[in-house]
Amino acid sequence: MDNENKRRSKLEIMLTVLSAVRDGEHKPTKIMYAANMSWNLTQRVFTDLVDQGLLDMREVPRGNRSIRRYEITEKGLNVLAYFNEANALLNIT
Repeated sequence: MDNENKRRSKLEIMLTVLSAVRDGEHKPTKIMYAANMSWNLTQRVFTDLVDQGLLDMREVPRGNRSIRRYEITEKGLNVLAYFNEANALLNIT
């Protein structure tokens, strides 16, 4: 199957989000763009990753409202390392 027409699995999407946060993206919109996702999907993935303890979400006060920021957890870093190692061993492209 052609790579351009291939849909990403939920796992691939989650790993892409974790990688974006690990690599320095902390704002939801920036993460969404880095992972090439819609806003609705981004929100669902954030919820799943926070619920599983792979990301931490914190609200930062800004004027009369607050903004969300995401940080990868130790567990999230371990998951990324595990799948990167598996990818290297299996030589998946």
